[in-house]
Amino acid sequence: MKSAEEKIELLRKQLHQHNYNYYVLSQPVISDYEFDKLMHELLELEEQYPNLQDPNSPTVRVGSDISNDFDQISHHYPMLSLQNTYSEAEVADFYNRVKKSLKEDFEIVCELKYDGTSISLIYEEGKLKRAVTRGDGRRGDDVTQNVRTIRNVPLLLKGENIPEYLELRGEILLPWSSFDAINKEREEQEEAPFANPRNAASGTLKLLNSRVVASRRLESYIYNMLGEELPTNSHYDNLTIARSWGLNVSDTLKRCTSLDEVFEFINYWNLERKNLPVTTDGIVIKVDSLIQQRNLGNTSKFPRWSIAYKFNAEQAITRLESVAYQVGRTGAITPVANLEPVLLSGTTVRRASLYNEDAINSLDLHIGDMVYVEKGGEIIPKITAVDIDAREQSLMLGDKVRFANICPDCGAKLIRNEDEAAHYCPNSEGCPTQIKGRIEHFVTRKAMNITIGPESINLLFDKGLINDAADLYQLKLEDLVNLDRWGETSAKNLLQSIEKSKSVSYERVLHAIGIRYVGETVAQKLAHAFPNIELLSKATFEQLTSVEEIGDRIANSLLDYFSNTKFKEFIDRLKMHGVQFELSDDLIASMSDKLEGMTFVISGTFNLHSRDEYKEMILKNGGKNSGSVSKKTDFILAGNNMGPTKLEKANKLGIKVIDEIAFLEMLS
Repeated sequence: MKSAEEKIELLRKQLHQHNYNYYVLSQPVISDYEFDKLMHELLELEEQYPNLQDPNSPTVRVGSDISNDFDQISHHYPMLSLQNTYSEAEVADFYNRVKKSLKEDFEIVCELKYDGTSISLIYEEGKLKRAVTRGDGRRGDDVTQNVRTIRNVPLLLKGENIPEYLELRGEILLPWSSFDAINKEREEQEEAPFANPRNAASGTLKLLNSRVVASRRLESYIYNMLGEELPTNSHYDNLTIARSWGLNVSDTLKRCTSLDEVFEFINYWNLERKNLPVTTDGIVIKVDSLIQQRNLGNTSKFPRWSIAYKFNAEQAITRLESVAYQVGRTGAITPVANLEPVLLSGTTVRRASLYNEDAINSLDLHIGDMVYVEKGGEIIPKITAVDIDAREQSLMLGDKVRFANICPDCGAKLIRNEDEAAHYCPNSEGCPTQIKGRIEHFVTRKAMNITIGPESINLLFDKGLINDAADLYQLKLEDLVNLDRWGETSAKNLLQSIEKSKSVSYERVLHAIGIRYVGETVAQKLAHAFPNIELLSKATFEQLTSVEEIGDRIANSLLDYFSNTKFKEFIDRLKMHGVQFELSDDLIASMSDKLEGMTFVISGTFNLHSRDEYKEMILKNGGKNSGSVSKKTDFILAGNNMGPTKLEKANKLGIKVIDEIAFLEMLS
């Protein structure tokens, strides 16, 4: 009978092979269901035997709640920028400079310039040791825990003649399909959508919860190999070998022997890139021979052996027909330009974002203006400029666009806070769009998880059956069965879903009721600091801002909310229907004031609990978490691989460093 260690090693070996078959060879040999069964078995064994944990286990692909403070790491090889050009003439100048400097034959490698966030992957003895962002080129953030969740980044390289130390430079990207799904979810939560996949990828890589990172399906593309013992003297051949080791190297690479071949590559991909599943913004052109690269050398900023040709952002010119104003559930007003339809990047564009009043004023827009619309790397079209010359000949020029001063839905006078760019409708309890928007937010999966869509909410609202989310709990079967397109089954399903929502936790209820600036994370912190709604509703500004991550803006929003009689009545009605507005007894029983007045900084990785669990323990026991070491820090809770910068600063300030055993003894 096999020991637990032997079973674990066998499962890891099998799962690594299946990952390789799926993500590198694109030839899976087992079903997703069979793969998930193996993964589940390994997860259970690793939980049962924590002493056999391995940071390169396939189970890290599912992510964890362990968060990172992103220690700064020095790059062994500096991550230099590339000199950019938008001109084919400058590409020719680069080619001729190389030719003149080398005075010998050379080859050029052309590759797509992926539009993501740069990463350096460090492998030691074939195992992923560290992943570091570009940073300032000399030092970057250690995002290893997050990168381990990216499924086409191999945790173990496979093959022969792998150098003991190897650095792979690449790009972390968010595919279009994942980007669209994330933005759809953000819009449902009334959060600003990401402007483009690049911003989304960069933001995702810096998240403190690697489980969220794992869910976003990032991908990597490797474009360079560095080390003292590289397989060959050819950049192209090294990347080909890297692909055989399991790394994701694009198959679009081309080795060129003339300038004409370089231009053929540029012109082909300038059109064909629109069919790729990820964003590209140009072509990278490199001298192939590593010896010739060294001979050409670098300037203080750029390598002399490479250049980036950037594609011009696609533009179109069309007429501005009108400007509309949309109201969100929080009352935020978003201006949208309605355009004469125009073809741009393969799609017909009819609308473009205008963002806010400042953006409108900077463009000096008039109705009837001919405007330049740009997409480029942006998924949301935007107006970049006005064709001023066309104004003189226009017979359709109308009034200057001035930002609305009243709500388009309820007619209330709009307000704009001094420190914000957005305008708001202050009629939160009487504006129909805001009311329906809050109900839509209340029922979402991450809030109360009630199975009803926007169309049904509109119908119930228009029929006078609901005026706010609390009215959902008063609905009866006879109210629903006679509505258009409703039957007894759908009515019963909704009522069951509403009844089930009464067991949703206090933290999620706080998120669901729609207080401005109170999202999932903030709601959780507030719930732990104020274990029931009475305590939260009576909290002072000073008490609110003493909670971690609660600043002036959130505190003022909470005070405004709880000073509104209508919202207080709304909460009372929800309580009357059995919605949870206090932490569970089990959770409260685990709380104490043992760490009151103490500030902790957590650094490193742990064996007994995740970092998020330790942070929660600190909060539950009256302590405070901080992300940086300062004179106000009382303890550093240090795990494995603690950041050297934090340790150095702790020693300098005389701050006590404790391990997880000592910390748990403080709570016992």
